[in-house]
Amino acid sequence: GGTRSVDSSLSQCVKLGGSELPALHSDGDVVIGGFFPLHYVVTDAFFFFFLVTQSQKSISFDHIAIAFRWMMTMVFAVEEINHNSSLLPGVKLGYHIIDCCDHIPTGLQALFSLLRHSKTVDKSSTCLYYSPVSYFSTCTCLTDKHLYPSFLRTVPSDLFQVRGLVKLVTFLGWFWVGTIGTMDDYSLYGIQAFSNQFGRQGGCVAFHLTIPTSPTMAEIQEMTDTLESSTARVVVVFATEGKLLNLFSELAQRNVTGIQWIASEAWVTSSRLASPQFLDILQGTLGFTFPGVSIPGLKEFLLNVRPSPKPGMEFFNMFWEEHFGCNFRYNPGSEDLRNTDSSYSDVSQVRISYNVYKAVYAVAHALHTFLNCDSNHQDMLICKENFHNVYTHIVTFCVPKGSTECTKCPEYFWSDKEKVKCVAGEEEFLSFYDTMGIILVALTLLGFLLTTIITIVFHSFRFTPIVKANNSEISFLLLLSLKLCFLCSLVFIGQPSWWTCRLRQAAFGISFVLCLSCLLVKTIVVLLAFRTNVPGSKGRKLFGTSQQRILIICATAPQICLCSGWVLGAPPFPFRNPNYQIVVECKEPWPPGFYLVLGYIGLLAFVCLLLAFFGRKLPDTFNEAKFISFSMLIFWAVWISFIPAYVSSPGKFSVAVEIFAILASSFGLLLCIFVPKCYIILLHPERNIKKGMTGKYPR
Repeated sequence: GGTRSVDSSLSQCVKLGGSELPALHSDGDVVIGGFFPLHYVVTDAFFFFFLVTQSQKSISFDHIAIAFRWMMTMVFAVEEINHNSSLLPGVKLGYHIIDCCDHIPTGLQALFSLLRHSKTVDKSSTCLYYSPVSYFSTCTCLTDKHLYPSFLRTVPSDLFQVRGLVKLVTFLGWFWVGTIGTMDDYSLYGIQAFSNQFGRQGGCVAFHLTIPTSPTMAEIQEMTDTLESSTARVVVVFATEGKLLNLFSELAQRNVTGIQWIASEAWVTSSRLASPQFLDILQGTLGFTFPGVSIPGLKEFLLNVRPSPKPGMEFFNMFWEEHFGCNFRYNPGSEDLRNTDSSYSDVSQVRISYNVYKAVYAVAHALHTFLNCDSNHQDMLICKENFHNVYTHIVTFCVPKGSTECTKCPEYFWSDKEKVKCVAGEEEFLSFYDTMGIILVALTLLGFLLTTIITIVFHSFRFTPIVKANNSEISFLLLLSLKLCFLCSLVFIGQPSWWTCRLRQAAFGISFVLCLSCLLVKTIVVLLAFRTNVPGSKGRKLFGTSQQRILIICATAPQICLCSGWVLGAPPFPFRNPNYQIVVECKEPWPPGFYLVLGYIGLLAFVCLLLAFFGRKLPDTFNEAKFISFSMLIFWAVWISFIPAYVSSPGKFSVAVEIFAILASSFGLLLCIFVPKCYIILLHPERNIKKGMTGKYPR
């Protein structure tokens, strides 16, 4: 921050060809490009040269004191960084500055000139930093990181300004306003955002005027007529000062007063529009601007600027001529800037200059961090998102979460949070420690505990009629199979392994078939017992205990054979599925196996339901067939709902759906078949007698 002067030997105006724009250039290991609006109006021929004046038309070094100060602030920041041993040590920054004339075609020409220059420098020692960090572009359109992934700025977006302007006008009770804009994106997006937010607050836009890129006198007069005749006396203007000069000049000439102007930050602090010419029409203008700061050492640096006849000093010479109203060809440039009082040297509270200063430091910090970054960081903009400047202000960057060029990560890898590099994907499965896993385990243990309690109750009252009815041996086998049904759900929880993948579907299929086989036998026993008119008939004898066991074995055997062949021939195996994150699941190389197992279970359930339905109205105080019907209806409802839910559930949720179906159907069987019996055994023992079974128990 000490006193330094510009080394004219390092600054040269480079003429890069017959159609190239002049530039202020200083060599360096890394060259930073800079565009500044030193002019507002260009020639008809579009290309111009400072030293050729005969073809120029109204080329004003517009507000050179301000724009030239912005440019010199960039030079100051670069030299300050080069003298800073802690920032970019061993790396020299250079600059290549071009006048963009606040004109899009000229700005594009300046950009092409900068890119062409980058190809002419020594590739072994110099590189060019291509990613923009803007000091004055507030357009909301630039917030879109899909369109502008590498664009950064040291100035807030117009989204914040628009929000403030809407609050300002509505707070003051102005709900009937006009708007004025230009043809550029800054104005179009700003006016659009203002109109939308203003409308949501109940405001109405009386009119909107668009200033053409090159307005004719008739167009300016027509817009002035609208402003004079409109009943809206509050006008919001989103435009740069250069685009407003013609309109405000016409308004001043007609002395159109009484309008409350609401200014965007691009012209609210314009000293040119604050001149006496516009005082009557613009006094009382309201708007928001950027906070100002004082940059130590900047004023001394600016005051040390001197003109020179050496090549590369044309910018300085033009500034000198404009500032002192002289011609450098006839004047040696002996004036002293310290003896003048102008906006150029007034740096007590700089705003845009501070944004320029931050932009240069942002590039320097990004380069510094990039050079010290992990080799995996491919984008310096993502490597460095914020920094503290010399005033302890935190400068934070609108940083894109992702590289501008996407590369597909290898299998089982995905991008990190910044979408910069590929990292090993986290495996996902239904864990015992997940909330869902804990709930399912709790339900499994609850079902197993209830089944155990019922087993104990039945064993304690095994000699009573209600337990002995329909073969108590089958009842205990049914309770055992229900325990297996509950426990098999545990095999589905946890990280799939070689043995759990083989065991889970086989255990599920065999347990449920054994359960349904027992129910099938119990249903047949009920039907034979009550369909036979004569006690001790042949029908009952033909389906005794031995036949019941054989039927259970015969009904279960096909499922055992199917599961054995499936597990031995095409066994499921653990598989990391990258289609939905990285889900560890059991892959079934033979999908029909699962549906065959499920289909056989459905067949037995259908036969049980059909037979139990026929016996639902048998004259029994405790009609087991009726409760078997209820249990089969629940079973069918659960598994019919299961199939579409299972197919449509992603990742670990498909496993959770299957476990839920297993538990729901198991609870349905347990509660419908055994809870009514326990109710009679424990709460109505008077009905647990032989007569009570036939409805003839004493009242």
